[in-house]
Amino acid sequence: MSKKEIKTNAMRILERQKIPYTYAEYECGEFIDGIQIADKLGYDHKLVYKTLVTTGKSGGYYVFVIPVESEIDLKKAARAVGEKSIEMLPLKELTKITGYVRGGCTAVGMKKQFPTVIQQEAQKLPLIHVSAGKLGMQLTLAPEDLRRASNAVYGDVSNFRCRDEKNGVR
Repeated sequence: MSKKEIKTNAMRILERQKIPYTYAEYECGEFIDGIQIADKLGYDHKLVYKTLVTTGKSGGYYVFVIPVESEIDLKKAARAVGEKSIEMLPLKELTKITGYVRGGCTAVGMKKQFPTVIQQEAQKLPLIHVSAGKLGMQLTLAPEDLRRASNAVYGDVSNFRCRDEKNGVR
């Protein structure tokens, strides 16, 4: 008897849109951060992106997809979505608002489509890794495909630094 393939909502949406992706599973009983996930799966940290959800002064919700080694710049992010200010969505509200849990949140297939911004450097990469919408699962797809599937735009919203092993931070 073969093991049943698990499909997340994000995977079903990508398939409906005929967007190619691959996925990987890893052991995970509870939240671990993106750097630990990258290390578990042997992924280059520069290719692994995390999904953050914020709330604006207006009461709207916004999604940001940024490299795991960077932090969101709340001022840049607010400007990117036309808000005076934004703050991180309280963790206790994440599942209620998005349908996803911490560590399993992805920009594709949230309960409602929120304005989404992907850190602009992603568009230069052939592939990126993001959560598949469930703890223990990662998607690999082209950044442009993620942008299309999540109806996102590219913008400068993090303190992104390109790390180069030989030459340090650029």
